[in-house]
Amino acid sequence: MALPSTSLEEQKRRAETKSEAESLLPLFRITRILNHDQNGRRITLLGSIKDQPGLLTFERAAFESDLGAATLLLQSLSDTINLGANDIYRWYMSNTQATPARHSLKINLIWPCTDAHIKKYTAQQLRYVIETPEVYAQHIRPWIERTQRTPKRLDWIYNILDGVTEQEDVVHRSSDFGISLSHDKQKSDSEGFLLLPDLNWDRRTATGLHLLALVERRDLYSLRSLKQKHVPWLKHLRNEIVKAASGVASKLAGELVDEDQIKCYIHYQPTYYHFHVHVVHVMLEANGTTQAVGKAFALENIISQLENMAIGESVGMDNVDLGYFMGEESPLWKSCFGKIKTGEKVDLNDE
Repeated sequence: MALPSTSLEEQKRRAETKSEAESLLPLFRITRILNHDQNGRRITLLGSIKDQPGLLTFERAAFESDLGAATLLLQSLSDTINLGANDIYRWYMSNTQATPARHSLKINLIWPCTDAHIKKYTAQQLRYVIETPEVYAQHIRPWIERTQRTPKRLDWIYNILDGVTEQEDVVHRSSDFGISLSHDKQKSDSEGFLLLPDLNWDRRTATGLHLLALVERRDLYSLRSLKQKHVPWLKHLRNEIVKAASGVASKLAGELVDEDQIKCYIHYQPTYYHFHVHVVHVMLEANGTTQAVGKAFALENIISQLENMAIGESVGMDNVDLGYFMGEESPLWKSCFGKIKTGEKVDLNDE
């Protein structure tokens, strides 16, 4: 069977040389920006070359995984501006000329860091586990109470809630919030919360919005602590968070953000065990694992799940199986789920 003949234009396109291809870029005439990602690494342009439409995408090259190149990058930083600080966490904007083009960089600094931070940010294999109510009650909750709910771990959060430290980073306090609660740390019925920018938001880009909502009440560890009786409070909390986040984003980024452009989710396992909600723009790209299935649980879905459980004061998220992933360096994998897999005895006492 004879192959169909090709046009002269198609033949020319196949024969196009490297130099001919390179000569096209200076001829590109921009019409408008079609898209850009929130991390500023990729932008897509609509335009034309010789009166024919075309698309042009710029994407910054990945960082070189070479110690010398990394050293040069660090030494080349200039015009560095601190965007904020929260305990041991700090974030900056800076410029670099370590590469042929001058780039703006978002920089996060954790200092002083712990062994736990090092393990968390080290490349490692992930494991997906199913945490049953029994495993939570027998192993995970005791581990949380013994190692994660200590003053050393949580005092920095309580200092923010009590108005003692880092108040310049608070972008919103709810009308139900009262610093006077500091004298009664056991009070558990407060509806108050405050909003802080997450490390990963530059506070300039509306679609990059990422806030943390710290609740004022101190009796909740994580989503496992949520009970059916908390549903009215959770609905109120969600509505107030979305309303406040919309205003914060519009004010700081100078761009209108509607309430239906904001989503709320909860991490499990969380980084720290004081109940908090992540608040992001729906257009924020789910880079890495922070918004991935098996890490982020939608607040609305949790509320719905609680509502549809059997009626009971003690019924809650500690009564269900939870599936999530963790790194192999996590103490929960090494001393709990890894042991369960191999039939060994679980021992989280040394963690």
